[in-house]
Amino acid sequence: MDTVSWVLLLCLAVLFYVVCSLYLLRYPLILHKRKRLGFYCRHISHRGGSGEKIENTMEAFTHAVSVGTEMLEMDCHLTLDGYVVVSHDNNLLRQTGDDKTVSSLKFQDLPLYEEKLEVTFYVGHYSTGKDRRFVLLENVLKNFPDMPMTLEIKENNDLLIKKVSNLVHKYSREHITVWASEESEVMAKCQKQNPSMPYMFTVRRGIMLLLLFYTGLLPFVPLGESVLMFYLPRIINRTYIPEEAYLKKRFVVYLLQKLTMRKSLFEHLIKRGLQVQLFVCNEETDMAAAFAMGATGVMTDYPTVLSDYIRKHPPPPAVY
Repeated sequence: MDTVSWVLLLCLAVLFYVVCSLYLLRYPLILHKRKRLGFYCRHISHRGGSGEKIENTMEAFTHAVSVGTEMLEMDCHLTLDGYVVVSHDNNLLRQTGDDKTVSSLKFQDLPLYEEKLEVTFYVGHYSTGKDRRFVLLENVLKNFPDMPMTLEIKENNDLLIKKVSNLVHKYSREHITVWASEESEVMAKCQKQNPSMPYMFTVRRGIMLLLLFYTGLLPFVPLGESVLMFYLPRIINRTYIPEEAYLKKRFVVYLLQKLTMRKSLFEHLIKRGLQVQLFVCNEETDMAAAFAMGATGVMTDYPTVLSDYIRKHPPPPAVY
C-alpha cells in the first residue's frame, strides 16, 4: 500500500473510533451493566451539616436527619485506646483549641469542641450548638441504621480501616455505606478489607477518569467506583478559601471548572448507575448550579437550606 492509502486507512480508523466512542458515551449500557446501588441521594449533609450545628456531633446528625437529609458525610479517626471517632481533623487545634491529636488521646479524654466554630466551606460564618462532644462512629451507625453514609478514612491506618469495616458489617449496612478517601493506597486497603461496600473516586482515579473522557476511551473502560464526589469549582475563593496556593490563582480555578464540569461526562456516569455529588454548596445559587450541571446530589453544610431548595425545585423525571 502506498502512503496515501495508509493515510486514508488511518483516517477511517480514527473516524470509526470517534463515532463508536461518541455513540457509546451516550449509550453506555450497550457495553456495561448498570450499577444498582442501595441508595439514591440528592441531599447530603457535609460533616452532618456543620453550618447549622457543631460539625460531626450527634446533635448535627440528628438535626440533619430531622430536616430531610438523605445521606450523612463524616470522617473517621482512631483514638489511642482504639475507638473509632467521627472527626475531620486528627489535630484538634481548629476544632477545640487544644493542640493535641485524636490518636494521642483516649476517647474519654477528648476535649469539647469550641463553643463557636467557623464553617470551613463558608468563610466568615460560624456554627454553634448545645452538643460539643465527639461521637463514636458506632453510636452514629446505631442511631441511624437506615441512613446512607459516606465514611472518609482520614489516615493510612490498617487498624482504623479494619475497625470501620467491622462496624459496618456488624450493623449490616454495607449496601448503604460508601468508602471514601482521597488516597488511592488507602482506598485499595478499604476495598480489600470490605469489597461489598461501594466506593468513591480517589484523586488519582479522578484524574484518570478525566483522561479517559478526553481521549474517548471512557465508554470502553469498566469502572469499579460507584460515586464521584468533587468540588463545585465556583465556590473556590468565594465561599471556600483553599489552603493550597495554586487554587488561589483565578486561571487554575477557571481551568478546573472547564475541565471537570462536563455535563456529558456526568450524564454518562449516571447512565452507568454511578452517582455524582458536588460539594460544598452553602448558597442556593450554588445548589442550583450543581443540579443544573447534572449532579445527582449536592453536599451542604446547611441541610435546612438545601431541603428548602429541593422542596421549591423538585427534580424532573429521571431519563436513562
